[in-house]
Amino acid sequence: MKKYSLAIHGGAGTISKAQLTPKKELLYHEALQKALNVGKYFLENGGTALDAVEFSVRCLEDIDLFNAGKGSVFGNDGKHEMEASIMCGSTLNAGAVAGIRNVKNPIQLARMIKKNTDYVYLHGSEAENFAKINHLPFEDDEYFYTKERFEQLQAVKHSDKVILDHTDVDYKFGTVGAVALDQHGNLAAATSTGGLTNKRYGRLGDSSVIGAGTYANNETCAISCTGYGEYFIRTVVAHDVSCLMQYKGLSLQQASEIVIKDKLVKMGGEGGLIGVDAIGNIALVFNTEGMYRGYTSSKNTELTTKIYGD
Repeated sequence: MKKYSLAIHGGAGTISKAQLTPKKELLYHEALQKALNVGKYFLENGGTALDAVEFSVRCLEDIDLFNAGKGSVFGNDGKHEMEASIMCGSTLNAGAVAGIRNVKNPIQLARMIKKNTDYVYLHGSEAENFAKINHLPFEDDEYFYTKERFEQLQAVKHSDKVILDHTDVDYKFGTVGAVALDQHGNLAAATSTGGLTNKRYGRLGDSSVIGAGTYANNETCAISCTGYGEYFIRTVVAHDVSCLMQYKGLSLQQASEIVIKDKLVKMGGEGGLIGVDAIGNIALVFNTEGMYRGYTSSKNTELTTKIYGD
């Protein structure tokens, strides 16, 4: 069998055993395993890395444990505003979307933008119109409501504070992403998020920004990031890892650790990334207490999921 690799994440942040009940911890492991199984199915059967990352992320978007799709956080106006992106390593083509509401699976819309337009990045109501033209599913506000998310908003709504959800001690939700290498030797990456609780003024994060939160290039790697988006945008994290590999000859692990544990830390940024390189090596690097993550490959077909730091 030819090589394949798959890694996923559900957010990085202040995650410790003292803050998760055994029951909640099990739910996270089961959710990560479910998403891994979805992507693994495509890769085992000769499918594309693009399909693997899209459908793995769609699976996570449908689970309200994570800050993406169904589990997206509330903005200051009490609405859910989402973003996502996807990139193909063989062509460097990409699709991204931001500032959208009520689209059931933002990553599906990002893939549709990549496939059906000459654009990379769409935003807001016109992006929603594009989704409707392409018959993508929408859900009403009730679908995206969770009690925990609503309580998060109430705690900070009348202040200027925003919450990066997975650094809050009471709630452990996160941005989601996937990276894959398929049997044809192609890489792909995808990322999706609901952003920050209490965000205002049309704020956008890194998850929909190609080169910051998502990047894929067959010559180097596929990367999906999670953390405080402003720092990831300013340091173009995903592309920086690829550049260190391409121009300095560093390994995926070496490049990821330099960017996440050195460059980002010096700026005060928190978060992590998942990556896979052109020969199937996987990296899962973060500078926080934990990161919801999982991986599988043709070399070791078991599903491995982890939450806390090693």
